[in-house]
Amino acid sequence: MTSSTTTIYTPFVIWMTGLPCSGKTTIAKNLNKFMPDLAILDGDELRDWLSAKKDFSKNGRSQHNIVVTHIARLLLQHKISCCVSLVSPYIENRQTARRILGGKYKFVEVYVKCSLPICEARDVNGMYVRTRKGEISQFTGIDDVYQIPSSPDLTIDTENTSIDFATEHIIHYLDYPRDHLNNIEKCQTQKVK
Repeated sequence: MTSSTTTIYTPFVIWMTGLPCSGKTTIAKNLNKFMPDLAILDGDELRDWLSAKKDFSKNGRSQHNIVVTHIARLLLQHKISCCVSLVSPYIENRQTARRILGGKYKFVEVYVKCSLPICEARDVNGMYVRTRKGEISQFTGIDDVYQIPSSPDLTIDTENTSIDFATEHIIHYLDYPRDHLNNIEKCQTQKVK
């Protein structure tokens, strides 16, 4: 039984894809402010925790995507919605994630759109600079391809949108129950970093 003020919802996964430094993790963290039960699966953090060797080959990236997909599946099985913040540069990886997760759970692919020059300007860790100097190879957007989604569920243009607008747009798309949100009315307009 549920009370009249509580809505039951099906667990979901928000799969954010985009170039490095496009704003995926920034949006995920902002979503988490309003959806405190939302698990955040950040691709960079997970790679640091789970992969002793950093394999950025196509096969290595594909394997990493599968590991993240299965972690998301485990969370969903326990009724924990999650937001995956992962470059996932290849269409086939995103299709595999949708196939594994989307049959039983709501799967929302969000393309976090941002031009390469803006991503480079936002890069506080200097990864783009190091790639341009030849210190890093197989870096998405420079010497490895990023395949733009052909039909994502949502596109968020972080060059021309505030973080709060992006957050509201995702929440609205999910039709997420307002009674489960924290402080949504207190959104302040911020630019994506």
